[in-house]
Amino acid sequence: MCGIVGLFLKDPALEPELGRLLAAMLEVMTDRGPDSAGFAIYGDGSDDETKITVRLPAGTGSDCLRSALATTIGGPVALQRRGSHAVIRVPKDKVEAALAELPVLVPGVMVASVGSHMEVYKEVGLPKAVSAAFDLPAMRGTHGIGHTRMATESAVTTDGAHPYSTGPDQCLVHNGSLSNHNLVRRRLMREGIAFRTENDTEVAAGYLTWRLQAGDSLGAALEASLKDLDGFYTFVVGTETGFGVLRDPIACKPAVMAETDRYVAFGSEFRALTVLPGIETARVFEPEPATVYFWDRAA
Repeated sequence: MCGIVGLFLKDPALEPELGRLLAAMLEVMTDRGPDSAGFAIYGDGSDDETKITVRLPAGTGSDCLRSALATTIGGPVALQRRGSHAVIRVPKDKVEAALAELPVLVPGVMVASVGSHMEVYKEVGLPKAVSAAFDLPAMRGTHGIGHTRMATESAVTTDGAHPYSTGPDQCLVHNGSLSNHNLVRRRLMREGIAFRTENDTEVAAGYLTWRLQAGDSLGAALEASLKDLDGFYTFVVGTETGFGVLRDPIACKPAVMAETDRYVAFGSEFRALTVLPGIETARVFEPEPATVYFWDRAA
């Protein structure tokens, strides 16, 4: 099952509403995936600093962690707690040092995402509860994607929840199953791509990261995945400036999109889009099989 939602805003006036709208869309998809949920928000950021979003083990003190990281990197560290997660902001040239030190300072820490503008949050529980735990309705931004999971191939854990991020400001959610993910995982590991879990969605994210690092555009990377990734799937991908959609050549997983002059939206079912303003006049369509759709704010 699983449910995917995505919202790309064309109208800056809607940016304060991004979190509220995405949370409403995600909640509608509850019965497609009631065991865990997650989302990525693209919002504020700076070219001079990087945000590291982490899940901290219970009992981790924010002040102690902030001070220890500041000592490690030799400079100021900003840390904001959101439920079980925290967003750590460090100078861009100190990211690798901070990432290396985090597991030493906090055994069991999970790095959810790294990027200038992206923050990823995910947790076990119903989508409504997960949204509330991280105060998603209060978040603002330019675009975001979300996922509700029904675990059919692995345990119900936070590590198993989507989105998966394997590159800066890039994440992916997935509905379906890849049949050759273990083969692709081994190939990518030889190319230097690291994985935290056995989830096939993380392999798809890692594949796109690898192609982007090699110089592909996101569109070209998604086109290449049609040849290299076997299975039935719908991908929704977030990048720093846009988001893309791809269905496999058979397109057996449900998907619907809506576009107006204010936004582009994606849902596993149309009912996820009914909470959006102006949906009654939107151009509603089903994305074609084996066809890359991409919207980019930088274009």
